[in-house]
Amino acid sequence: MTMLYTEIDSPLGTLLLTGRPSATAPGGTALSSLSVPGQKNAATIGADWRREPAAFTEAARQLDAYFAGDAKDFTLEFAVQGTEFRQKVWDALDSVPYGATTTYGEIAARIGASRIAVRAVGGAIGANPLLVLRPCHRVIGANGSLTGYAGGLERKQLLLGLEGYRG
Repeated sequence: MTMLYTEIDSPLGTLLLTGRPSATAPGGTALSSLSVPGQKNAATIGADWRREPAAFTEAARQLDAYFAGDAKDFTLEFAVQGTEFRQKVWDALDSVPYGATTTYGEIAARIGASRIAVRAVGGAIGANPLLVLRPCHRVIGANGSLTGYAGGLERKQLLLGLEGYRG
């Protein structure tokens, strides 16, 4: 199946969205990644990928509403591959509400992992291919510090500020 992509402007810089056609997804495209410039492990456009901006109209509309402060949730379909452990961590990220934060230890507890697994939880969060959409920016250090973000700490701070976090 062909990988589709587009680029859209945002307060974080040019976002690269990738996805695959889906009959059940809002707008007809299930998203497989959202990357920001300079992101660690960001998607790179493949030679056989097809630029298809119209396939991402709904995703772009929802992202624009989020960045304008008019939306707090996304109703998009994701087509993301990951281990069972990563999927559990990413599902836990989806439950962190807009404007709230959690810690790596709290995510570990939510998925039933031991405190020893906090480092593995951090690795799974760092491998999240859907920045912004799957809110890994809402995970902070146990001491309240803005630790780690594949898109850069300045972007994490911007996203948390947009959501009203003043920690």
